[in-house]
Amino acid sequence: MNLILQGLTAPRHIVEQIAGLARPRAIVAIGDHAYRCVDVSYNDEVKSQIDMAAWAAKLDYAFMDRGRVLSDFKLVAMDMDSTLITIECIDEIADMQGLKPQVAEITEAAMRGEIEFKESLTRRVALLKGLDASALQRVYDERLALSLGAEKMLAGIQAAGMKTLLVSGGFTFFTDRMKQRLNLDYTHSNQLEIVDGKLTGQVIGGIVDGEGKKATVERVCKELNISPQQAIVMGDGANDLQMMRIAGLSVAFRAKPVVRQQANIALNFVGLDGVLNLFHS
Repeated sequence: MNLILQGLTAPRHIVEQIAGLARPRAIVAIGDHAYRCVDVSYNDEVKSQIDMAAWAAKLDYAFMDRGRVLSDFKLVAMDMDSTLITIECIDEIADMQGLKPQVAEITEAAMRGEIEFKESLTRRVALLKGLDASALQRVYDERLALSLGAEKMLAGIQAAGMKTLLVSGGFTFFTDRMKQRLNLDYTHSNQLEIVDGKLTGQVIGGIVDGEGKKATVERVCKELNISPQQAIVMGDGANDLQMMRIAGLSVAFRAKPVVRQQANIALNFVGLDGVLNLFHS
């Protein structure tokens, strides 16, 4: 196994201290603040020690099989809200209605897995009834920002010939614009009903929940004639867990504890481009 240690800053002496817990054969710099620790010893106790030490030092770590390359994978599937982008779109739409605290509370509970996603989305969207649809464009223009490292990560995976899927419990208004802006291959999300320029408080068609996200990843893999084991899946909330479980590599990005615990890799400090450092070039 190799151990990857990376951070927004990663002083060499701290890296050597943490890596020492796994007794590497060598430590190789692979970026400004990223290191590959070669041929480490790996067991549950070592992992637990490194988990605590890395968290305290604000470093992300990943144990990877030697020789894993990005081209082992053919698809990257990403959640949108709080993963590819920094905001929860529905919370910001609600802010236009003066209802952000009520909606954000339901969003948080759903992301922690305390409320079933379909119920949470239905309740949140109902609160938006009567809002002028122009609020969606305002959220896109004024509040939507890409997560740290998003463009660099996408450039790296697209250069490696991989396909991209944005699968979201959010809304087509935003995923359609992300698809065009970032040259993504596939998107799937919920469609807000708009009548006479106002939100009705309803969603058109079925709601994309955890099961829907998993089914979308499976459908796209089938279209590409690949196994879900050839997919990297990235997310932050409980509704991402089902699609993460079928992936060859699951990545929790700035995620809720329930997601961090179940993912193969957690990126808590670095940007999305930290994914690229996990692999041999």
